[in-house]
Amino acid sequence: MKLIAALGNPGKEYENTRHNAGFRFIDEYAKAKKLIFDKEKFKGLYTTFNYDNEKIILLKPQKYMNLSGEVIKSFMDFYKIDKENLLVICDDLDTEIGHLKLKYKGSSGGHNGLKNIEQNINTNEYKRVKIGISNDKNKDKIEYVIGKVSKKELEKMNSVNKYAKELIEDYLTMNFDNVMNKYNSMEYKNE
Repeated sequence: MKLIAALGNPGKEYENTRHNAGFRFIDEYAKAKKLIFDKEKFKGLYTTFNYDNEKIILLKPQKYMNLSGEVIKSFMDFYKIDKENLLVICDDLDTEIGHLKLKYKGSSGGHNGLKNIEQNINTNEYKRVKIGISNDKNKDKIEYVIGKVSKKELEKMNSVNKYAKELIEDYLTMNFDNVMNKYNSMEYKNE
């Protein structure tokens, strides 16, 4: 069993913010697979499907970003999911907007959602897909990540969502090193 958890903040007011890049990415995958987040448990919206005889859970925690690790931990405990079978999808200030970066492990880089995951699962060793939102050092970090974005910036940020189906299915079928090599070396074009 695998858990694919996307990070974001619940509620309409946060839909088109930088911090909700993870939610938008997983929504694109769910749409491509004709899946609906129609179940709720442990303060998380989720859906399940089988891929090559393995149960896959797609999760969108419905606690705020800085508490999302609590929801992920509850799912991991209930379904007895190992950290090796956890993939987290989130926004990343240190990655250029419209780019993806995949990692096995690492620090939270100041990302409160990742910090909370690390605190709850007691490790920083879990797979992640980081969606670039760039960084505007002239703006307050919190205002920047939860502030509204222009339509043009949102389109640029969401340009990576076209890779959602392929990336997640690569993750489900390939060695993660190969998936990282493929997407970390990709030329991203932001037309």
